[in-house]
Amino acid sequence: MALSLLYSNDNPGKHAPSWYAASANPIGEFPALAGAEKYDVAVIGAGFSGLSSALHLAERGFKVCVLDAHRVGWGASGRNGGQVGSGQRVGQMELEQLVGDSLARQAFDIGIEAANTVRSLIKKHKIKCAYQDGVIHANHRSRFDKHALDEVEFMHKKYDYQSLSYVSPEAMAEKVSSPDFSAGTLDTACGHLHPLNFAIGLAKAAVKAGATIYENSEVTDLSPGKPASIKTATGEVTADWAILACNGYLGALDRKVADRVMPINNFVIATEPLGKDRARSIIRDNEAVADSRFVVNYFRLSEDHRMLFGGGESYGYRFPSDIKGFVRPHMIKLFPQLADTKVEYGWGGTLAITVNRLPHFEMRNDGIVNISGYSGSGVAMATMSGKIAAEAIGGQMERFDIMSQLPTPKFPGGAALRWPLLPLAMMWFAMLDRF
Repeated sequence: MALSLLYSNDNPGKHAPSWYAASANPIGEFPALAGAEKYDVAVIGAGFSGLSSALHLAERGFKVCVLDAHRVGWGASGRNGGQVGSGQRVGQMELEQLVGDSLARQAFDIGIEAANTVRSLIKKHKIKCAYQDGVIHANHRSRFDKHALDEVEFMHKKYDYQSLSYVSPEAMAEKVSSPDFSAGTLDTACGHLHPLNFAIGLAKAAVKAGATIYENSEVTDLSPGKPASIKTATGEVTADWAILACNGYLGALDRKVADRVMPINNFVIATEPLGKDRARSIIRDNEAVADSRFVVNYFRLSEDHRMLFGGGESYGYRFPSDIKGFVRPHMIKLFPQLADTKVEYGWGGTLAITVNRLPHFEMRNDGIVNISGYSGSGVAMATMSGKIAAEAIGGQMERFDIMSQLPTPKFPGGAALRWPLLPLAMMWFAMLDRF
């Protein structure tokens, strides 16, 4: 059996040994697929994309199932930094240069609704996931400060986006107690949450709306068509539509998507509880923070006052043998005052990136719909992608068409050569971060 990211670093059917799993809301196991079943739509992957697709499709009256190789929220959706962004992963000034003003504005409006959709789903379905407003983008070099000022002015004047504000070096030092940062921006329309609990909440809402979830049901074969055939070791689903909501765990299911969407590994640690006072001495107002490095450091406080810190990446199949030791130096560099603090949890996960960090949307005549490639902005955009996929299958193509117009070039060499080429490129940009 070929090495697979579904099994390379984790125990089958078990969530990663994360603080999220240790503090997850209760949810019973769903059965594995058994025998032959017929649905209007089959969704592959029970993360934010897949669960949101199932919820919104069920609400529209479709008979829909979700198949996952492991558990609800098992992949990146249950392991990530929990940051809820707005807009697209690419800055709006850069996006305009890439696709023009009109498409950039349409994509931005969808990105704004993505964050709003997360909040509205939390409220509508009473999902307990500790949502908090505010995300800071912190500059690790003062030469980026002018760009931050220009971005704020641009977004205020051209987009009337008033939730974004400039954070001066002096204000940054008060907000985030790290010697590493100069100025930056604060977006109060963004936020952060407990991602696994959000995924669990989406799963419960989808089932309540009429969707069926199959866990421990790895899709081993996908035959496109009308209907499509989706096989597991213990059963088969036929469906008019198959939604690929696999993101970094797509594997060999679809070569066309794999040429454009590449998995990379990211890692997070959680300290022991710091106590409220000490925690707030580090991040005063409880915002989430991401820095300006190409290989981003991202961090926030948990609801029980731990530091949750993400840093470092890898590009092969295997995680580091000591994830705590791998990530901890990144944290200590930014926060030397945590040098004596115990790290209680360390875990990794696999997300998916595209060449230009824009998501890859594709609806094909063979019944395949792909939504993936969020490049680190998946909490909001993956949730929104499920809503948009449900609209499209229901006949409302406008927003799916907008997202599918965003260019997502193939990786050089496609799926075959992306592994050896990407680490070289990433090491180059990581070197630029240091110098």
